Amino acid sequence: MKLCVIGSGAAGLAAAKNGMNSGCEVIVFEQSNQVGGTWVYDENIGKNKYGINVHSSMYQGLHTNLPKEIMGYPDFPIPAQEKSYISSKDMLDFLNLYSDTFKIRKQILFEHHVLRVSPLNDETWEVIVRDLKKNEYKMFNFDAVLVCSGHYHTPTFPKYQGADIFEGKQIHSHDYRRSDLFKNENVLVIGGGPSGFDLANEISKTANRVTLSHHLKEPPKTKFQSNVDQKPDVLYLEKKNVVFNDGTSREYSVIFYCTGYKYTFPFLSVDCGITCDDNFVRPLYKHCLSITRPSLGFIGLPFYVCATQMFDLQARFCLKFINKEKELPSKEEMMQDFRDEMNKRTTKGLKKHQFHMMGPEQNKYYDDLARTADIEPLKPVITKLHNWSSMRFLDDLTNFRKDVFRILDDETFIKVQ
Repeated sequence: MKLCVIGSGAAGLAAAKNGMNSGCEVIVFEQSNQVGGTWVYDENIGKNKYGINVHSSMYQGLHTNLPKEIMGYPDFPIPAQEKSYISSKDMLDFLNLYSDTFKIRKQILFEHHVLRVSPLNDETWEVIVRDLKKNEYKMFNFDAVLVCSGHYHTPTFPKYQGADIFEGKQIHSHDYRRSDLFKNENVLVIGGGPSGFDLANEISKTANRVTLSHHLKEPPKTKFQSNVDQKPDVLYLEKKNVVFNDGTSREYSVIFYCTGYKYTFPFLSVDCGITCDDNFVRPLYKHCLSITRPSLGFIGLPFYVCATQMFDLQARFCLKFINKEKELPSKEEMMQDFRDEMNKRTTKGLKKHQFHMMGPEQNKYYDDLARTADIEPLKPVITKLHNWSSMRFLDDLTNFRKDVFRILDDETFIKVQ
């Protein structure tokens, strides 16, 4: 079985390692010159030296917003250290350690950019890549493809009336690297997700004034610095002012968009049978395996999850069926499962872009994957600690990274400080 893995971030490394363990002949295509994906800090923004969009959104000084105790792989935890919330460099070092321990690096073709993935027939795939260093185009054939290219690389910008006349700076968090960019500025941060709150807190240390605009029903309990306030959604922009839904307006010199990213797979040909509309990737069985062509899988689409743990679980799930160790349900049964999931989320009032959102009930998804494929499940303590620490993030943004945890057993964790 020849397996193509696209990307060598945390998801791609899990896919490659599990593919090798299952006896696959694995080739990983990585457009950068190192493993780590989104954890690689790149000073550059815009295009790289090969004319390709810079992939990483990593900024200087970032520390994880989840404890290291749940950020390792199920069979390979992050090595012990005093703190639970570690630096991005520590996380990158861990991914390099994982790669070296399981001898994944020798399977990776670095500086190879995937241009096109096309089905040759019901069983095989053609993958066209550009060798960036040699500027040569190469063609490969595979029995299966696992897409592990991440979804924190193509910015989403909301459309506001007046955006074209606003005279201040407008940047997306994808292009943020250092807080001195906002020194003495009056900054409007737009976005109520983890990055919006984290970055509003971070840049308030150097900015003159920061406003956080979001539409959360209940504002977080965290106490920001005195130069930070919160506002509802933006209504429209003027040359210097921003007008909010509550009728108030204020002058800003910078608008900082922490408004998320688009799920994009520009290398997938139309005949792959996959569509992506408002971050809803379909039709997929259990959020990761193509229903129309089940030798095509996607690792890492769900969000608000224990990401690295889930990557490993999804990879094992996909490979169990790709290697035909377990028979898939019929396409009709998989489509019905997909429709049932879609209807369940619609009934809850979730929108299209929230189809892959997990959150507090993520354990049900993990258990479903394990049960369906007859594979080792994730430990319940992983989800428990994730949910608990996520609430701490919202309730005490300025102090939560001081927490230190210890996992006692498969069910139990304690906070030791």
